[in-house]
Amino acid sequence: MRVLVTGGAGFIGSHLCDALLNRNFDVVSVDHAKNVKNIEHISFSKRFQHHTFDINDVYELREVSKGCETIFHLASNSDIRLSETDARIDFYNTFKTTWSVMETARLNSINKVYFSSSSAVYGNRPDVVFSESMGDIQPISYYGSCKLSSESLISAYSSLNSIDALIFRISNVVGPRMTHGVVSDFMKKLKNDPKNLEILGNGLQSKEYLHVEDLIEGICGFMQRIDPGVSIYNVSTESSITVNEIADMVCSGMGLSDVNYNYVDGAQGWKGDVPKYRLNISKARSNGWKYKYDSSAAIKKTIEYFVK
Repeated sequence: MRVLVTGGAGFIGSHLCDALLNRNFDVVSVDHAKNVKNIEHISFSKRFQHHTFDINDVYELREVSKGCETIFHLASNSDIRLSETDARIDFYNTFKTTWSVMETARLNSINKVYFSSSSAVYGNRPDVVFSESMGDIQPISYYGSCKLSSESLISAYSSLNSIDALIFRISNVVGPRMTHGVVSDFMKKLKNDPKNLEILGNGLQSKEYLHVEDLIEGICGFMQRIDPGVSIYNVSTESSITVNEIADMVCSGMGLSDVNYNYVDGAQGWKGDVPKYRLNISKARSNGWKYKYDSSAAIKKTIEYFVK
């Protein structure tokens, strides 16, 4: 099978390209980023093609995806905080890319689409365990809003064009090749100043983390179980860890002691962030979702990778 991966040079996308090639798929990767370090090791494979251009270019996307039977749409703004003061970033990189992908699917008669959505669609309600069927979803970031809008757009394209779509609402993903996020941010800060660590918020933020290996195995596993129409699954680990606990683990992993934690920007940390959330993953579990690493183990494995 020939498949298209948008965001194929990115953190999660490059891991997915690896996994698909290992499963004997022909992979077409598209990414606007000029940095292709994550896919250099597969660039010489005869079953792999990579193209660098703006995914919002429907004509170009339609040309390179001819012959593809499935699209894995992972391209989006990967840094929520980056768009905090500029909604255009998520409009173009998160929502409009989804329109481009779905229009390409329609024009090329590609009837299977996998979309990486986010737990950010649910908004900030710390006392609620989020399930896929709940109503009154209120995202608090441009990123979350554009992911939710993308889901709605996919639903319309599915209904009007007989496209089967699988949507994953994913918790925070960590692992090799990540370039930002709490683990890599802490490690960068501590390399510059081993005695002081700036922490956004009060350190009590509690979130769920997912190792990229588990996510990729899950995506590949669900490939065999896509249902007609649109299916939405929460994908996470039923576990959480606080920012303070992550800071302690990073310091320990780097062999640092007596580090002073400096808390800034109030309890939330930054506008658009969700300090605490929980995902109900019973629906995904009943359809075969499983994982090796809980939140703490995923963080530990990531720290060990970067220290090594």
